[in-house]
Amino acid sequence: MTLELLNTLYVQTQGTDLRLDQDTLRIHLPDTPGRKTLPLRRLDAIVVYGHINLSTELLTRCAQDARPVTWMTRGGRFQARLEGPVRGNVLLRHEQHRTHTDPDSRLGIARNTVAGKIRNSRWVLLRAARDSKPEAQTRIREAAARLAEGLADTQNADSLDILMGIEGNAARHYFTGLRDIHRPTEDIPAFTHRNRRPPTDPVNATLSFTYGLLRNLVHGAIEQVGLDPYIGFLHGLRPAKPALALDLMEEFRPVLADRFALTLLNRRELRSHHFETLAGGAVNLTEDGRKTLLAAWQEWKTQPWEHPTAGRTIPAALLPVMQCRILARHIRGDLPGYLPWTAS
Repeated sequence: MTLELLNTLYVQTQGTDLRLDQDTLRIHLPDTPGRKTLPLRRLDAIVVYGHINLSTELLTRCAQDARPVTWMTRGGRFQARLEGPVRGNVLLRHEQHRTHTDPDSRLGIARNTVAGKIRNSRWVLLRAARDSKPEAQTRIREAAARLAEGLADTQNADSLDILMGIEGNAARHYFTGLRDIHRPTEDIPAFTHRNRRPPTDPVNATLSFTYGLLRNLVHGAIEQVGLDPYIGFLHGLRPAKPALALDLMEEFRPVLADRFALTLLNRRELRSHHFETLAGGAVNLTEDGRKTLLAAWQEWKTQPWEHPTAGRTIPAALLPVMQCRILARHIRGDLPGYLPWTAS
């Protein structure tokens, strides 16, 4: 798949060949007759995922034009970037640091981040309630109502500590609702509460592994856009902690991670033999379990989602990139606030 979004070309079809043809980019897809060409002048950047071939002539031209080329793994982990002379990124990161040190600006971004997470959490619950039995439906909708109260409180939070308290309460109500969304079986027990470090049951093991995939996806998107992944607004500064990646994960967790994990479990695509219990009680996915989950994740990432700001559908894998660009525009002063993505 090749997709042009915000003057950036994303190439995900494995084995695709990209070459320079005078002032145009020539694209040849494997097992596809013919070729596609794009004028270079309309492309600000090129991002490739996995095994994509780029000619030396094309890379040289992109470097000369200061058109960044970014290499990602198929799973969305950042690998490398060719930029040529550094221009905008240092200024963007400088503004990011300035925004972080301004209490009001930092709190404004953090509020919208938490609001986006709560909205998407409610969306997951309300969607699931439609197909639930009456008693479960009532409990799920009660949890969604508590989330609505928390959502209203986010814009009145006048400190990060209060905001984190609102987020924590919302998360507890949300995971209470997830109990009725998961369909337990004889070999995979019911989900009761979120636990980690380490997870001690199959549902939490699936959630933890999926959160790791989402974190890689978001971290790679941050690197693509040129933001500093370690300077966040909701999460504080700590050595080796990618605070911005953790911030931007929040709005995506319910829809892209939790819903994905529960879908695999409820459809019985993950069974008891896909998990192993280690000494001490930790539960992990087996090698076969990871293969099953990763194959489903690759397909999940291609699903299109409506993006109100872009005014079009965007594959799930590119939603974090879009949000990073929106954040960058806000930091530069082009947008009055950060607009989180919400499912619809």
